[in-house]
Amino acid sequence: MEAVIHPRGGVRRLLPPPTFFSRGYGDSGADLRPEAVLAAALRDEDLLMFRRKLVLSKWKIDFRPTQAARVPVIDLHMTAATMQVSQEDFQKAQEQLKLLKKDPGNETKLKLYALFKQATEGPCKAPKPGMLDFVKKAKWDAWNSLGNLSQDEARQKYAELISSLVSAESASQKKEASPEEGRHDGYETLIVTTKNNITKIMFNRPDRKNAINHQMYREIIKALEEAGKNDSTIAVITGNGDYYSSGNDLSNFTNVQPGEMEKMAKDGAVLLKDFVGHFIDFPKPLIAVVNGPAIGICVTVLALCDLVYASDRATFHSPFSQLGQSPEGCSSYLFPKIMGLAKASEMLLFNKKLTAAEACAQGLVTEVFPDRSFQKEVWARLEAYASLPKNSLAVSKQLLRSMEKEKLHAVNSRECEVLMERWLSDECINAIVSFFQKKSKL
Repeated sequence: MEAVIHPRGGVRRLLPPPTFFSRGYGDSGADLRPEAVLAAALRDEDLLMFRRKLVLSKWKIDFRPTQAARVPVIDLHMTAATMQVSQEDFQKAQEQLKLLKKDPGNETKLKLYALFKQATEGPCKAPKPGMLDFVKKAKWDAWNSLGNLSQDEARQKYAELISSLVSAESASQKKEASPEEGRHDGYETLIVTTKNNITKIMFNRPDRKNAINHQMYREIIKALEEAGKNDSTIAVITGNGDYYSSGNDLSNFTNVQPGEMEKMAKDGAVLLKDFVGHFIDFPKPLIAVVNGPAIGICVTVLALCDLVYASDRATFHSPFSQLGQSPEGCSSYLFPKIMGLAKASEMLLFNKKLTAAEACAQGLVTEVFPDRSFQKEVWARLEAYASLPKNSLAVSKQLLRSMEKEKLHAVNSRECEVLMERWLSDECINAIVSFFQKKSKL
């Protein structure tokens, strides 16, 4: 890299290294004057744009520029060697990104997109997309939120973020490489095991706070079907990581084209009805072990479980009206029955978040345990339950549930019909857009 030294000290302008460009600007006497390098950069604009598209093409993030590419003059007091390392790290990070096997999730992809644009083009000057263009609007918000962050800082943050993703994926792969006893095959978003007469269904998207996307919905349905038919005595649902589950993954909505909204709503309602129906019909004792915060659908279906054990750090939140939606999981019927109409209304209408102690006092949670001893105490109890006569437990559960089963299916159907209407409403769409706008500013 060539540096121009300012008379008063410090580096005033840094020229990109020859290897930054695709054509031969090597050691054979190439013209490295600023105007020559700039001209070369402009000639290479098509190649640079292609390289940007290639970086995240596997995730369908489009880096089409909204303004002409430019090579800005950098006015920073740093050494040429520091700048060289920063640029090399940035290039290396782009290569590492292509090697990631797991989708890091929309929130992370938006951060990567924003940092990449800031690093290569500077602050956002593109026109703001329309309100209903979810994807472009989210990308614009993410880029614009970086404000006047310098290109060097953006490169550094971009490289650091990708480094953390690579490290996390490497650690996850090492963990998965050591097979767990009794582990079921065929799951990507869950860890399903059967051991000591217990089938454990663990939500396994910790980097996404165990948010439930369409694939995870289907895998939970499959896991419940297997657990209902195998030799286990009881089934347990829990979460991997700090969260039990953050509920419905809102990318289920944002990855939809405007013309496909009606199909999305219909398909989503069918999937949700089937999902909740499997909780209603599950033939064995089903126990929720709530290890951390629970949100949305993962709160409402707790009322369909036979026991709910919670860590004292767990919270319970169903922010339906905040997102322009309506209750699901039979909560419109079971919550008032369990906790009374007034308390149920606080949760389902006015988005009140309950602590574990409050949820226990209102009957949604069976018992609360100190977080430090939560796993040890709960699993000792579960293993004792699993040693009880299997058929006796199953028959007894069916007697308890049989009088309500028809009613619960009717409630589930009606809730899904209303939700389908809500998903297509302007109110719901605007609420979700507002939610993403707030997240992009955090």
